[in-house]
Amino acid sequence: MKQLLFIGMAMVFSCTANAGNDDTIVVRKDARLDVLTAKQIAINKRTSMLTSTGQYKGYRIQVVSTTNREQAFKVKSDLLARYPAEKSYVLFQSPYFKVRIGNFLKREDADKFRKPMAKLYPEGVFLVEDAIEYTPPPEDDTIMP
Repeated sequence: MKQLLFIGMAMVFSCTANAGNDDTIVVRKDARLDVLTAKQIAINKRTSMLTSTGQYKGYRIQVVSTTNREQAFKVKSDLLARYPAEKSYVLFQSPYFKVRIGNFLKREDADKFRKPMAKLYPEGVFLVEDAIEYTPPPEDDTIMP
């Protein structure tokens, strides 16, 4: 009986004690958490741009696909002469030799480069997704206080 009376009194006391409180919680966050979150976002963004082999996902322009090896290398040398700033590649996927040019991160950039090339190579110049050569700018380590 004494236990029931004690429990009853404790309940009445706890109810009256909470009646005057407003249910506000104040959270104080360390500013370094924002810096850490920003760094993790940058890491996630960069890794989403990578292939499973560690190369960057991007676009190249495929100029020709032929079974003639000499024709493929002739087109590659022509591309090097016309566009010395862009790298060109010859890939062999049996039985075809494919000639591609450029290392573009964005599809829009590759499409701008493709349009004038379509006039030079009427056989069919089109964009392909490919693993490209890209060196990202160095990270800014001055964010951390």
